Amino acid sequence: MKNVTITKSASYKLKSFFCWVYQNELVSPTDLADGEIIDILSHNGEFLGRGYINQKSKISVRILTFEQREIDQAFFIARLQQALKKRTNTTSTSDAYRVVHSEADFLPGLIVDWYNGYAAIQINTLGMECFRKEILQSLIEVLNPKGIFDKSDIKVRAKEGIETQNGVIYGEVPQEITIAENGISFVVNLYEGQKTGFYLDQRRNRQAVAHHIHKDDKVLDIFCNAGGFGLYALKKGAHVRFVDLADHALAQVAQNITLNGFETCEIIKQDAFDFLTLEKMTKNTYDCIVLDPPPFAKTKKEAEGAIKGFKFLLSAALKLLNENGIVAVFSCSHHIALNDLLELSLEASTKARIPLEVIELLRADEDHPYILNIPNSAYLSGIVLRKTAL
Repeated sequence: MKNVTITKSASYKLKSFFCWVYQNELVSPTDLADGEIIDILSHNGEFLGRGYINQKSKISVRILTFEQREIDQAFFIARLQQALKKRTNTTSTSDAYRVVHSEADFLPGLIVDWYNGYAAIQINTLGMECFRKEILQSLIEVLNPKGIFDKSDIKVRAKEGIETQNGVIYGEVPQEITIAENGISFVVNLYEGQKTGFYLDQRRNRQAVAHHIHKDDKVLDIFCNAGGFGLYALKKGAHVRFVDLADHALAQVAQNITLNGFETCEIIKQDAFDFLTLEKMTKNTYDCIVLDPPPFAKTKKEAEGAIKGFKFLLSAALKLLNENGIVAVFSCSHHIALNDLLELSLEASTKARIPLEVIELLRADEDHPYILNIPNSAYLSGIVLRKTAL
């Protein structure tokens, strides 16, 4: 087995089970083939882990195991079985869930979601691409899917030097799959949907927000995508307005409303910032506003601009909230964490002279595990705030 030596500071991180080694942390050798399986050694020659290397990527080494074990199909089968065992609670409430969450399941570069008999996968790194055959065979053996759809991230793979051709790679996958979540049905389109098809990570948060919604409440679901939060509100008997800019998302909202037998709602195609700017000029008010934007800060450099965007959204929402109304705001970026949301909420509260009560602190559901040793696995944060009277 070939090996690479890393710096002293990187060695300490790996000893605490961090899974990445950056380009500038490699010491020797550097003439290894990209995608190759290697052993990672400390600055004093101690074995730290085994993973794959790609020096085209800023993250040059990703750890697959901290033991000296063979990386073969048996390895992937064992990892999949281990991942499934952790998701027993989720499988009891939904037939759609994440099976593999990349580094958080010690399979960096691989994401696998399950949709009522079908698997959607992302193979986003060169190292994992080299094991495509073993991964697919393992998925077929462990999950026995009717079909597998490749939804790999084209932009991420380009940085890894890999070409991408998404689509059905095993069996058959219908244009639409119906899933059930806490008694609500959703249609998932793997051919057009975002991410691997549906925001499974918000499952618990949809239920948590709905807990504070009552019959006849007026609810505004902004960046609604397939309408997850709004559908939960409709089940509680609320009146909901859905806002999104994507045609396919709004079509899914309409379909999901019909699928669940709810009454027709107002579905608005508009940019969220434009909508809120205009909405502030009306007399419309709401009992609940959900702000669940796409990632504003995919990199650390984008964090400052993202915070400005969140401040605008939250300030606008506070003006539209009824007294004792709630606003739920989410960040799906590791670079805008829970503390950032709390700080910008405090600033918005002070500026608007409106006290805010924190009634929920939220994170991704448990099928998207947060490993304490891998900080980037805590990528989704959310808070639910109540507008209180002075």
